[in-house]
Amino acid sequence: MSTKEKISEETFEEVDLSNENEIIVYNDDVNTFEHVINTLMKVCDHTAEQAEQCSIIVHYKGKCGVKSGDYSDLKPRCNKLLEAGLSAEIV
Repeated sequence: MSTKEKISEETFEEVDLSNENEIIVYNDDVNTFEHVINTLMKVCDHTAEQAEQCSIIVHYKGKCGVKSGDYSDLKPRCNKLLEAGLSAEIV
């Protein structure tokens, strides 16, 4: 093996694209569909259709991933969801 090949092999680094985090919203017996929809539109920049679909998934499946991205972007959004009374966490 030549020196050039060895250097290239040593400096090669795989990039892990699965490092994104996600906000998960959980079902509860307190919040109305309207409140969840309005909150997702305001906090997560969802369209009305996206927010409605997420609220239906939360209702029937018990949870739904509503926003993915960098932790630094998701943390304040998740805090706003919690302040609005929704059950949410970043995974």
